[in-house]
Amino acid sequence: MSTGALIAVIIVCVLVAVAVAAALAARQAMLRRQFGPEYDRLARQSGHRPARAELAARKRRVAGLGIRPLSVEQRAQYASEWTAAQELFVERPAQALASAATLVKRVAADRGYRTEDRGQVMADLSVGHARRLDAYRRAEDTAGQAGTASTEDLRQAMLWYRAMFRDLTGDSGREPAGRAQAPRPSWVPRPRPPMPRVPAARSSAPAPDAPPTPSQETSAK
Repeated sequence: MSTGALIAVIIVCVLVAVAVAAALAARQAMLRRQFGPEYDRLARQSGHRPARAELAARKRRVAGLGIRPLSVEQRAQYASEWTAAQELFVERPAQALASAATLVKRVAADRGYRTEDRGQVMADLSVGHARRLDAYRRAEDTAGQAGTASTEDLRQAMLWYRAMFRDLTGDSGREPAGRAQAPRPSWVPRPRPPMPRVPAARSSAPAPDAPPTPSQETSAK
């Protein structure tokens, strides 16, 4: 093979490699946009190629589940039940968290998800609700340890459940973005604000050792 032909082959191979790398990068970026932290979690566990294969399999599985929206009546009923769970939190936070966990599973089941296996439902929810999945997974972990969790941990888990609940019911427009910005809901007692400090009255009289003003000297003469 001549030198020119060899250079041409090398150039073609390089171009093909660049095209393949660009295609993989584009696909990886698309999966990151759709699955968010779930893609990164799988990539850390098994590598990028197995992660892409796993997420593609999840999409095919969910496409065959026949996921459907809730009816207006179902949404109204679930909203009422969620309000009741929030009100219960004030006196029985652990029981309220258990009610929230059950409620989210019922909504998912009515949408068409298979909720019998926790690992499988997490995988299925990642296809359409990836941005809430990590928080939902942490809420499930907290619910499993509700007997020893603090009230603040239970409150945060309720917020995480509420995020997934709103995503599943189609009412996610007002959900807080993360733990740091999550507002304290109305169903959690608020601490009493400190009393405002009233500044001490300032006297207009000059200090005892203050030098006299020119007007005072003139009047004294």
